Amino acid sequence: MASKPGILSDWPWQSMGNFKYALLVPGAVYGTYSFVTKAENERNLFMFLIFPFLVFRLIHYQLWISYSRYRTAKGNNRILDKSIDFDQVDRERSWDDQIILNGLMFYGAGIVLKDQFNMPFFKADGTLIILLLHWGPAEFLYYWLHRALHHHYLYARYHSHHHSSIVTEPNTSFVHPMAEVLSYYGLLLIPTLVSVFIGKANIVGVFTYVTVIDFLNNMGHCNFEFIPKWFFTVFPPLKYIVYTPSFHSLHHTQFRTNYTLFCPLYDYIYGTVDKHTDTVYETALKREAESPDVVHLTHLTTLDSIYHLPLGFPSLSSKPQASKWYLLFMWPVTLWSALLTWIFGHAFISERNAFKKLKLQAWVVPKYNMQYFSKWQRETISKMIGEAIADADRKGAKVLSLGLLNQHEEFSRNVELYMKKNPHLKIKVVDGGSLAAAIVLNSIPKETTQVLLRGRISKDACILVQALCQKGIKVLTVKEDEYKKLLNFDDKLESNLLLSKTYDVKVWLVGDGLTDKEQSKAPKGTLFIPFSIFPPNKVRRDCYYHTTPAMEAPKSLENLNSCEDWLPRRVMSASRVAGIVHASEGWDVNECGGTIFSIDKVWEASLENGFRPLSVST
Repeated sequence: MASKPGILSDWPWQSMGNFKYALLVPGAVYGTYSFVTKAENERNLFMFLIFPFLVFRLIHYQLWISYSRYRTAKGNNRILDKSIDFDQVDRERSWDDQIILNGLMFYGAGIVLKDQFNMPFFKADGTLIILLLHWGPAEFLYYWLHRALHHHYLYARYHSHHHSSIVTEPNTSFVHPMAEVLSYYGLLLIPTLVSVFIGKANIVGVFTYVTVIDFLNNMGHCNFEFIPKWFFTVFPPLKYIVYTPSFHSLHHTQFRTNYTLFCPLYDYIYGTVDKHTDTVYETALKREAESPDVVHLTHLTTLDSIYHLPLGFPSLSSKPQASKWYLLFMWPVTLWSALLTWIFGHAFISERNAFKKLKLQAWVVPKYNMQYFSKWQRETISKMIGEAIADADRKGAKVLSLGLLNQHEEFSRNVELYMKKNPHLKIKVVDGGSLAAAIVLNSIPKETTQVLLRGRISKDACILVQALCQKGIKVLTVKEDEYKKLLNFDDKLESNLLLSKTYDVKVWLVGDGLTDKEQSKAPKGTLFIPFSIFPPNKVRRDCYYHTTPAMEAPKSLENLNSCEDWLPRRVMSASRVAGIVHASEGWDVNECGGTIFSIDKVWEASLENGFRPLSVST
């Protein structure tokens, strides 16, 4: 929001959420119905194609958003290193409002100016006229409008909203108050309306014009240099006709230079070109991909988790992962991405962060939960994890942490064997089991004297039970095979490890495999503390559920603008935190498979590095 919001700042459909798209339904129905029912010589193809074109615009924007985030995460040709936070992501959620406005204006024009907007499909001269009119009068008028918007009166009431984003993304490009967007549309409609009234308008020309605007607008806000140097070497005057991402990035950092929309000519004419323009451009072009210090290796979970990645929809990735009904309409893309996971054989980067002097990256193994649980896929996944470790080592990473099912015992043991077979690797691998146990231990209320252990008995469960028994806390289990398995891990546990016949305990430590039926046996007010990889189903409204092992990140951890799976904002899983702490402390040890690290040592180090435990929600 602008510092002093002016009139017509808010969009009228702001309170509608995603239902704002329903505003386009009447126009889409009218355009389709008229096209289908009218005679061939009376059909308005323009009206019929408006809705598919709006969908194309949304896809075009999203492709730019995903590609921009991928490239800036890799680091090659990146322009600015500053952070993007959750506030910016929330502020830029309205990037698609201008597409809805575009649809309403097209439908309105098609109905009011029925004859003029019943245009032919293609006219080459009409298309050329539209583009020339943009690079002439529209660009000139925009330049002066933009300078006017930087006057303190208009800047405080409107344009400061856009400039709240120093580091830009493609979705920053059209995030403006409504009145400002209307003024832009008034200018950008000049080429289209002129072509309409001189009889040169055509569908290809109008849609191409809007697509060119979208392409250049997204490119200019992508925060990586996109245009190669040879582009200007081949035809030097292009420097005055088409801007670059670094050109516009300087406008967001310097504010009083580089006012151009897409055509730098007017900045050169009126002396407002930033003196660092060429330097920033060449520096960005020379910049190579970033070498991480810490890599967190995670994977896809559910079929729609692709949309919750940082490379997916910012509005979803910035919130804890949850099912959304409207993603059902994305099934063609979901199916396509699922098929790709059977083909694509390498982990890919999805996020970058920084902590102190450490460069952090998150990599994603392109496999889903169901593939991890399939015995036919386990060998392939283990191979992909091994390749990711080797790739991270080649790039100079100090630590790789295993997230989600990559830390599952079977895969963690395979990693341990892989590291032993490849002693030349300098990288260390951490599954975070010790920190997970420490987090659970410190989540148990201090007055607790006994706990009930439920769920699958994993390595983490054994570490946890051992630590509890050493502290004198009684650990109860209701199944004899689980009791024997824990004793086989450490026969000294017998004095504090008990086989119980009842579930009447107020603190439950739960692993993967906890059933709804077992939860129903818990007394009212029970506190469920997971040590599992995935959170249990919350079936009891009269009980309390803690998160899976995780900690709140310190404010010094930068560029955190996406939620990690189901965790709240600025909260990281134990394995991810463990990897950062191991690198920060310089510990030269692996922690995977059967290897166990000091619980107390990793807990104290996590607190010293600024990570904080989460309070139990009541």
